[in-house]
Amino acid sequence: MPASPARLELRLGSAEKDRIARAAALRGQAVSAFVREAVLREADAAIAKPKASKTASLAAKLRGRATARLSTDEIMKLTRGG
Repeated sequence: MPASPARLELRLGSAEKDRIARAAALRGQAVSAFVREAVLREADAAIAKPKASKTASLAAKLRGRATARLSTDEIMKLTRGG
């Protein structure tokens, strides 16, 4: 017996919804098909390349900061996700 379709709900602002509808129309697709394809493409990309390690995340947090001037406490907060 085939699985019944599952529903996914999300809340959008009206400007976001209009933007998605416009993009779907430009592709000649229904909004639901456009969103389904985009979300599945992003899911596949996230699964194929999991989130960067904590070290990379720390590097992103430190980028643009004068790291030599950070106190040990500030660095510890950053490493603990603070």
